[in-house]
Amino acid sequence: MADRWIHSTGDQERGLPGLAGVEHIGFTVPDLEEATRFFVEVIGCEHVYSLGPFRSDGTWMSDHLGVHPRAVMRELRFFRCAGGPNFEIFEYEAPGQEARPPRNSDIGGHHLAFYVTDLDAAVAHLRRHGVRILGEPTASSGPSEGQRWVYFLTPWGMQLELVSYPDGKRYEAGSPVLLWQPSV
Repeated sequence: MADRWIHSTGDQERGLPGLAGVEHIGFTVPDLEEATRFFVEVIGCEHVYSLGPFRSDGTWMSDHLGVHPRAVMRELRFFRCAGGPNFEIFEYEAPGQEARPPRNSDIGGHHLAFYVTDLDAAVAHLRRHGVRILGEPTASSGPSEGQRWVYFLTPWGMQLELVSYPDGKRYEAGSPVLLWQPSV
């Protein structure tokens, strides 16, 4: 797969000119109202604004979004969760739409991770709200030593994660580049 990409040589630029960071992450949910309640009431995000609906009688939806040309984006909503990147959630109606969220092991699998300062308090909060936690918090080893994490599921089955490393991770001691982390 790596051979598909043009490798940087000589005077070729490496990376996107002007790259400043991740602005937002987007994903599709089956019920926008349920997802909004979950992200606002349980997670603590803020709903910022909404757009839509969007549809096209031509090929705009497939040309610009890579979805079925008759797909209807009922609405999309933007959220802000403390100091991380923004995210947007979509509710689509589309021919041949897959209703099952991908697992992490599936191609296109993904998860959204929330940094918390107190993992145990955050897990207890999720449990009080009836959220399904996958296993128990796990302490990382190797370069990620110092981090604890746990996966959990949204009401529609999307995988999310809580992560915390209040004293940093082991790799930081000798690395010239650090992963982004929230300033808390």
